[in-house]
Amino acid sequence: LLILGFLSTLAVIALIAVAVTQNKPLPKNIKYGIVLDAGSSHTNLYVYEWPAEKENDTGVVKQVEVCKVEGPGISGYSHATEEAGPSLTQCLQQAKEAIPSAQHKETPVYLGATAGMRLLRLQNKSAADKVLSSVENTLRLAPFNFQGARIITGQEEGAYGWITINYLLGNFKQVSGWKKLLHSLTSSSETSGALDLGGASTQITFVSKDLYLESPENQLYFRLYGKDYQVYTHSFLCYGKDQALQQKLARDLQASTSTPNSSLLDPCFHKGYQRTINISDFFKNPCTSDKKKELSFSQLYIEGEGDYQKCRENIQTLFNKTNCPYSSCSFNGIYLPPLQGDFGAFSAFYFVMNFLNLTSEPNPLALNKVTSTIESFCARPWQEVKTAYHHVKEKYLSEYCFSGAYILSLLENGYEFTENNWQMIHFLGKIGSSDAGWTLGYMLNLTNMIPAEEPAEPPLSHGSYVGLMVLCSLVLVSVLLFAWLLFHKPKCLQKGIV
Repeated sequence: LLILGFLSTLAVIALIAVAVTQNKPLPKNIKYGIVLDAGSSHTNLYVYEWPAEKENDTGVVKQVEVCKVEGPGISGYSHATEEAGPSLTQCLQQAKEAIPSAQHKETPVYLGATAGMRLLRLQNKSAADKVLSSVENTLRLAPFNFQGARIITGQEEGAYGWITINYLLGNFKQVSGWKKLLHSLTSSSETSGALDLGGASTQITFVSKDLYLESPENQLYFRLYGKDYQVYTHSFLCYGKDQALQQKLARDLQASTSTPNSSLLDPCFHKGYQRTINISDFFKNPCTSDKKKELSFSQLYIEGEGDYQKCRENIQTLFNKTNCPYSSCSFNGIYLPPLQGDFGAFSAFYFVMNFLNLTSEPNPLALNKVTSTIESFCARPWQEVKTAYHHVKEKYLSEYCFSGAYILSLLENGYEFTENNWQMIHFLGKIGSSDAGWTLGYMLNLTNMIPAEEPAEPPLSHGSYVGLMVLCSLVLVSVLLFAWLLFHKPKCLQKGIV
């Protein structure tokens, strides 16, 4: 009896122990990465995570933290370059709290500076180098694995934005069998184009059916999730919304006959709005330096008119459509293949349209509805607008009329979207929990350079686990059967004994 009891207990304990050990949750093998987007107007820090085991050599990346750095973009520290790096400290502290301390040393951190720093490098290379040096020093002191701080090209910015959009929309996932057939029936376009608008530049990127593009410099190749992609991309420096406004004002100033005490009437600002511009600072900018005009006064006074139609006419002069050396162009003689598929428009495209309440509908609004909304907003007196949006900073609020008109001019006159294909454009702020922008695409592409690790595995292989469970079960059943035979002898055995 003691032997039977011992064997039964041992078999039960073995069964439970093996089952618990084999089926306990495996430790999550998570990697982290940090990307800082150093834009022309401000810097954002993003923390991403992905499982160490990758899909077809590309990590499955998602955003887990975002921090907006206080103050201007790093290009704004050109006169106090030593302050550029320390401005990032608060957000780096937030990243330290978001990432387990044991993984700080292995977490790569990258900083990509965009058009603001491209312009500063053109204007003052020494100052740009000092700003980057200050930023590098701060990032090296952080407990992370510093991988570099550099000015990325406009092409990179456009292409990584395209990767982000399509990654978040699930367009890179490989499907097979009947799911592939279903995918082809429900999706008219394999990937979506990307439209990015910043303060100093704007980018357009999409897959073109023209495999042999007329302009090879606008062509990039990517391999993501085991598939190759050829994309058209171009970045227009000085055509971000802030620099476009500077260009427009410079043109207006060139054409004006202003005197020291007169005002320049501007149809892109609300009626009743006034602004003063320092002439000396105005023409230092590489985007306006070629329009420099000698004036007898140091300040220019601008007065708003609030006339949308005149504003559009002014803005359209920014897009030179006269010379096109290719079969088709956007503007300024830049090749643009025929538009195809849907487009995700993000960054300032989204922020401006969202402010104007043009992104709340489930389906894109018709172009004429968008136009009439912006026209009505521009026509409102400045005092009324200021009262209605008292929580918005005055500088931003005063420029929404121009920004709305500029976005329509860029999309219609620049890229030639029309009433017929306007609904291909979807204005995107976030997709799921991640911000639409170039940084996630940058991180996603960089994970190709981070070696995948072997996934955590159960202590036993599936075959060993099943075999051990069967053996323990047989022992338990044998012991129970033997015990039953011992205490409940069959009648034939009992008669033999009598």
